[in-house]
Amino acid sequence: MRLSFLLVFVLLISILAGCSSHGADMPELGQVHGKVTLDGQPLSGVDLLFEPETGRTSRATTQEDGSYSAQYLIDEAGVKVGPTVVRLEWGIDASGPKIPAKYGTKSELKLEVQPGDNVFDIEMKSK
Repeated sequence: MRLSFLLVFVLLISILAGCSSHGADMPELGQVHGKVTLDGQPLSGVDLLFEPETGRTSRATTQEDGSYSAQYLIDEAGVKVGPTVVRLEWGIDASGPKIPAKYGTKSELKLEVQPGDNVFDIEMKSK
């Protein structure tokens, strides 16, 4: 039993250590932040997915005031530089008004991420 626990612990530490390593294949990132509103009201608990044409998806979750800041890795903020589709969905522990498909499952939101600071406010309309 102890050996199993030790092996699981060592494996977990190895995985976590691997996740925080920034290898030579780390892409150039731009810092992306902004605010999400629906019909002028800030939305809290909405997940944003920043999906580049190739590579890893960055994520963010809105705060009570609707603000967010994208993360590429747990310990690395940003979004891969270049064209990105942005999708919104309610997080696991959050719910609220329906997110219109053009911002969610059939997102029409596109962002050209530049090196440096990128402000991307999303002002959704329900109608």
